Amino acid sequence: MEEFKVTLPKLGESILSATIVQWFKKVGDEIKMDEPLLEVSTDKVNSEIPSPVTGVLQGILAEPDQELEVGAPLAIIALNSSTKTQETVVVPKPEAAAPSSSSEMADFYSPAILREAKERGVSFTELEKISRTGAGGRLTKKDLEDYVTKKTKPCPASPKVCYGAQDVERVKMTGMRKAIADNMVRSFYQAPHATLVAEVDVTLPLKIIQTEKESFLSKHGAKLTITSFVARAIAKALQEYPLINSSLEQDTIVVKRFVNLGIAVSVDGGLLVPVIKNCQRMPLSSIAKTIGEISAKARTNKLTADDIADGTISMTNFGMSGVQIGIPIIRFPEVAIVGIGAIEKKVVVVENDSMAIRSMMHVCLTFDHRVLDGMYGCGFLGALRKHLETDVNID
Repeated sequence: MEEFKVTLPKLGESILSATIVQWFKKVGDEIKMDEPLLEVSTDKVNSEIPSPVTGVLQGILAEPDQELEVGAPLAIIALNSSTKTQETVVVPKPEAAAPSSSSEMADFYSPAILREAKERGVSFTELEKISRTGAGGRLTKKDLEDYVTKKTKPCPASPKVCYGAQDVERVKMTGMRKAIADNMVRSFYQAPHATLVAEVDVTLPLKIIQTEKESFLSKHGAKLTITSFVARAIAKALQEYPLINSSLEQDTIVVKRFVNLGIAVSVDGGLLVPVIKNCQRMPLSSIAKTIGEISAKARTNKLTADDIADGTISMTNFGMSGVQIGIPIIRFPEVAIVGIGAIEKKVVVVENDSMAIRSMMHVCLTFDHRVLDGMYGCGFLGALRKHLETDVNID
């Protein structure tokens, strides 16, 4: 019977690896060409891998949470769909392998005991030491419970409190969380970070939003928000300070003339950063509409690899949670990120030394100090503040 080996395809220009999320088929199932076979997570975006052939799934070569490089084997499919193979190649799940030095211990303990031991954090080495009262010298559930009770009760001879395994929760990183962690570590340790903070008066754009939001929604089918104004101001400021919109390749600064602005979107398990392509060419209405579309796709897990690719600078709005100032970390290989704080009303000094209540917001710029100097960053923040405070055209 002819067999076909399915390998991990390249899902994007810069994507070199992916993590298995789930299989849609099990060994022995028939599958048609282009039918979804499994789901993988790559660079914080989940993608379905379709079957390249029609046949019977004969073997699964990778398990959920396993990270593989592009080209690594995923599965074996028997091309003759009318015959089901008896021999399968399946990588055993981590839970199925006993950590004990004796390979026979997994068979000696009942599945119920093994499950109870795992839930209570009792290792195979500890199981071997527990006194047994069951028939034939087997370990009973009561033996295990008595052991755990003695292990976790307070120690009378010591003023310290003894904590048991049930008092500690271990949470395995999801594929998304691991991708975020890897990217943040690489960026933080490769690029010397520096941060500048400016306070911006957003009273005027907020008034425009309040008076025009209903007509704007009716005309353009998108919500008018402060995020849209900030995105446009960033794109305009980058035309004056292009080094902010660059990346570093060894000793060469690669300046991008296009602005692909990444917008951080909070989802279950972390942040996704879809990209607004060519933001510098868009009017406010198009920016607002695109932000709404990519945010909805992110929250419904419908982003594609192209939706998050080729970002040149990112923006994160931690002010939505009420935080006024934050120090964001640059997204590799970009050299800068803009953080937006919460808006709050303040009494400030305005023209003619008079006092007024204004809506103020902190804007933070974190940048790679290898590429930019502090004064250049100050100039960019100044330009960003100017565009945000004065440019309120919504056409």
